[in-house]
Amino acid sequence: MTHADPAPLSAVASGPLQGRLRVPGDKSISHRALMLGALATGRTRIRGLLEAADVIDTARAVTALGAPASKSGDTWEVLGRGTGGLAQPDGPIDFGNSGTGARLMMGIVAPHDISVSMIGDASLSKRPMGRILGPLKAMGLEVEGDREQLPLTIRGSSRLAPIAYTLPVPSAQLKSAILFAGLGTAGETTVIEREATRDHTERMLRHFGAEVTSATEDGATRITIKGEAELEGREVTVPGDPSSAAFLVAAALLVPGSDITIEGVLVNPTRTGLYTTLQEMGADVTLINQREEGGEPVADIRARYSELKGVRVPAERAPSMIDEYPALAVIAAFAHGPTRMDGLAELKVKESDRLAATAAGLTANGVKAEVDGDTLIVHGTGRVPGGGRVATHLDHRIAMSFLVMGLASAAPVTVDDTAMIATSFPEFRPLMEGIGARFGESAA
Repeated sequence: MTHADPAPLSAVASGPLQGRLRVPGDKSISHRALMLGALATGRTRIRGLLEAADVIDTARAVTALGAPASKSGDTWEVLGRGTGGLAQPDGPIDFGNSGTGARLMMGIVAPHDISVSMIGDASLSKRPMGRILGPLKAMGLEVEGDREQLPLTIRGSSRLAPIAYTLPVPSAQLKSAILFAGLGTAGETTVIEREATRDHTERMLRHFGAEVTSATEDGATRITIKGEAELEGREVTVPGDPSSAAFLVAAALLVPGSDITIEGVLVNPTRTGLYTTLQEMGADVTLINQREEGGEPVADIRARYSELKGVRVPAERAPSMIDEYPALAVIAAFAHGPTRMDGLAELKVKESDRLAATAAGLTANGVKAEVDGDTLIVHGTGRVPGGGRVATHLDHRIAMSFLVMGLASAAPVTVDDTAMIATSFPEFRPLMEGIGARFGESAA
């Protein structure tokens, strides 16, 4: 995907948003289903896979490693190679804009006697990889030239050593890469986390037949995987992505008269920090028809226009809503009183410096906002002047968040590019327009 030709777009004040709809499949689960399908024996069938650029890049990656992934009807199939069975690719593997794909694949490749060159787009090539590579190198992974950013070449080993590793920061990507590498070791690999992170990897590893245990002691959780695992191909149904649903929920809360229901959304407790926060702000958001599908909790989410108040969002909640802070910041701009969001260091190393980009976008649209270290403070006044142009820095979540802002602002809000929205939510614009959102093309 190229960003040589930016596609600016404006969002304008809209009438009530109404309807029932579904969002695309969860990105985190889509990546993991393809990767574990590649390491399993036999065929894995995946329904509801997110067909966005990031996930398609992962499908191409596992195919390049000898585990063909293809679509048949409305189902994706992966023909697995078995743990330790991935093959040497013919050339570099391109991960596009996907930090999740690149980082998790390092762990997948690690226990194989193959060499893999990894490349990505301009944004991904700036993102840090050293945090992932450190523990993998301790297990036996080799990195050509000791590089810590893409492009880089890694060489795995079938004699990888198990490890016990304490996460220095809460990171599901780091945890997952180590557990994936641990699949191919002769022993048990343990990850120790002091703050809970997304547990999709543990749930899906169990679904595919791996032995994974979790135990909490002295305030820390020890997650242990038994190596030399034999995974079997499985059926996987991917629930709706809560990070994508967040933009629709935000729009419904902000546009007067709105009432929408989003069906089949993942409500894993490690991903629901936004909904806890919104309810504290006075939002009319309810989870209905709660159920379990494929080892993950799922619900329908109903959101209605609400008068909101500012709150303090504690740092310990950040891991359960790290992708939702740009959308929350936009919501906070329409609330009454300040909203303080603590513990946002991780936002500085996302697709962009998401913390700085969010604050700049708010300021450009007449909202007082300040960054103090790892804290973002948004001074909500109940209304947003709008009229600004937002620099997205090739970040899909910045683009979607500020388009939502424009739907309820006094004047239109323009984002400088929308092309990258396809990395996570290609249906964003048509879905939004289907419930009543109004957009207009903008001159570059």
